[in-house]
Amino acid sequence: MKIKIKNLGALKQAEFTLGDLTIICGCNNTGKTYATYALFGFLSTWQDRLSIKINADKIDLLLTDGIVRLDIQEYVEQTEQIVEQGCQAYTKELPKIFAARAERFKETEFQVSLDIQNIRLVNKFERKISSGEVSLFSITKSENSTELVVTLLVEQEKVKIPTNIIEDIIADALKDIIFIRIFPRPFIASSERTGAVIFRNDLNFDRNRLFEEIGQAGQNIDLMKLLLKKDYGDYALPIEKNVHFIRRLETIGKKSSFIAEKHLDVLTDFADIIGGEYNVTSNDELYYVPKGKRIKLSMDESSSAVRSLLDIGFYLKHEAQPGDLLMVDEPELNLHPENQRRVARLFARLLNLGIKVFITTHSDYIIKELNTLIMLNHDRPHLKRIAEEEGYRPKELISSEKIKVYIAEEAEIKLEGKKRKTKCQTLTPADISPELGIEARSFDTTIETMNRIQEAIVWGEE
Repeated sequence: MKIKIKNLGALKQAEFTLGDLTIICGCNNTGKTYATYALFGFLSTWQDRLSIKINADKIDLLLTDGIVRLDIQEYVEQTEQIVEQGCQAYTKELPKIFAARAERFKETEFQVSLDIQNIRLVNKFERKISSGEVSLFSITKSENSTELVVTLLVEQEKVKIPTNIIEDIIADALKDIIFIRIFPRPFIASSERTGAVIFRNDLNFDRNRLFEEIGQAGQNIDLMKLLLKKDYGDYALPIEKNVHFIRRLETIGKKSSFIAEKHLDVLTDFADIIGGEYNVTSNDELYYVPKGKRIKLSMDESSSAVRSLLDIGFYLKHEAQPGDLLMVDEPELNLHPENQRRVARLFARLLNLGIKVFITTHSDYIIKELNTLIMLNHDRPHLKRIAEEEGYRPKELISSEKIKVYIAEEAEIKLEGKKRKTKCQTLTPADISPELGIEARSFDTTIETMNRIQEAIVWGEE
């Protein structure tokens, strides 16, 4: 999946391909977070943006004969047009995604390109539509079939659902079958996560907005209108999602992810990073319990590193599903260099379990540790010896082919519709070598400058 962007924040024109691990590096204010938030917004809302048209004669056939069969391949062939129109609809929603003024996005374009030749349909699909306790109709796709069968389960005169609703329900089923394997389910840990943890009990956006609206309305209060109002847009969607997740920890803590059920060693590695574990009581009180100590610390009393990894920890233990996309804005936030290395190894472990990872980072430690995991991933005796001596496990090693790295920077590129190259803000692909790892020149330049200055201080007198 390739994402193309124009006039989004600092980014004049850019494109990037989603890998198993996608990394965006670069200086501050170069467009990394804009690209991240735009992608998260699309992956969070694509089902609402993509539109599939079901012909009226198909609905008539369902209501008269009680069954209709649709060729899924017919809709697969329309994929390019469906996604293009969906991206146009999504672009219009960007002001809400970013909770920003519409003027900022007047010339913005957001496009997603898919490899339609390699679309893998959901293997098997079954859904029943009910009203109360009565099943109205079923939607099924048999294993390895490309036919969608919609069957009426009650007499025609008992069907009370408007035909346009039936069209939408069938379209939603087709979207899931065609696109659910293409667009991963995203989970984001925004850079605001540390503050959100501390104030999680106070960050009730819906309540705060309602109070504000009531205060402004005075005597002319329409309570129903206020309760149904959704278009507030005070905070960017990733931040809202992050806060909403943190506010539901007691409920979330009752579930178990596939990692908790099948890969407990991942949670053990995570516990080593934070030096303990999180605990939510039945009264929704959140504590951090340091390893080997009989104390419970509130988030106010805990370290900033413990707070910055809270939502990632709960995601791994209670929410993670194979095929997810874990998005972390600055995973190095508040972490000691050693723990930054450990987080890099944790990400590699997740890749090998089938969870995609997307990060923005300023951390040379994370990049260099990923380089080590790439460089050790070869069948050579001395590399196996080094890995064993340094404590690296085979399940942490990664292939360079799984990684896409981009540097947010100014570069000369050819803008669409222009003949000559123009210097502007973009995303430049970084070279990744199986032998040497990632070329992260955005860090290397700074490190080389510091080394040069220190060498001059030490040896400049000679």
